[in-house]
Amino acid sequence: MLGIGQDHELPATEQLPVELARVHADFHTCHSASLAVRLPRLIRAGHALGSEAEGDHLDLLGQSYLLATRMLVKLDEQQLGWMAADRARQVAEAAGHPLAVAEAARNLAVLARRAGWEDQALSITLNAADDPALRASRSGAAERGLLIQSAAYSAARGGDREGMRELTDEAAAIAASLGGTTVLHDHGGGFSPATVQLHRISAEFSTGAPSAAPAAARALPPQSLPSVERRARYYTDVAAALALRGHRDECVRSLLAAEHQAPQETHSRPAVKSLISGLLMSGRATPELRALAARAGALP
Repeated sequence: MLGIGQDHELPATEQLPVELARVHADFHTCHSASLAVRLPRLIRAGHALGSEAEGDHLDLLGQSYLLATRMLVKLDEQQLGWMAADRARQVAEAAGHPLAVAEAARNLAVLARRAGWEDQALSITLNAADDPALRASRSGAAERGLLIQSAAYSAARGGDREGMRELTDEAAAIAASLGGTTVLHDHGGGFSPATVQLHRISAEFSTGAPSAAPAAARALPPQSLPSVERRARYYTDVAAALALRGHRDECVRSLLAAEHQAPQETHSRPAVKSLISGLLMSGRATPELRALAARAGALP
């Protein structure tokens, strides 16, 4: 994923913007197999430019590392994730691109949260959200909203339900101020009232309020989410909350919906496999559950 040890032929320099668009499309449509080939090749091509890597090409390399970080987080590859996030930060700063700097900070905060450093994650996102450069444009406001909703999740993981809800409401207010429509940009994918509500589901679940998470989910039509990747996340987040409440059949149905949206992602994410394995070990295994576990490689 970091472009190490790959022998594939590199794309020509003039093809790099097209390749970047393709890897973003692969990510948002959850075509993981294609992404695993294209993204390392794109990173190697960016480095191969050497001293030519400036301006748009330097930004392209930074975006590639941002996307690599997000994939490595999904795959629970923490050490490689830290490497990719740090490289993304360095390249973004060298390119002087405030949106990329902010998105690198958001990814670093996710990794800090995964390591159990909720306070540090909260500080990283809130400090990045205070950058005046993010107040100068619509895309900057969207990035600021992404940072604040990430901060809300860090507060949730730290057990601060009131702080989580306050920050989530702030992110929702920013989304509403942008006209209620999804803002798509290169570094965060999308930001809208729907994506804020998606974060609210997992945040409520993380504060130990599993009954509040399905309530948040009922207020969010999954078709309102901007991508296959976000819709798959919706169904897996709902499944985790349902499992905690002991609603096994509904949980399996939600996992099957996630698989229908994004089979490659559902089968490859360690968190989803762990949820499926937990269901198998904790109660009756229906034919649907065993078949899902087989497809995901989660059978004992």
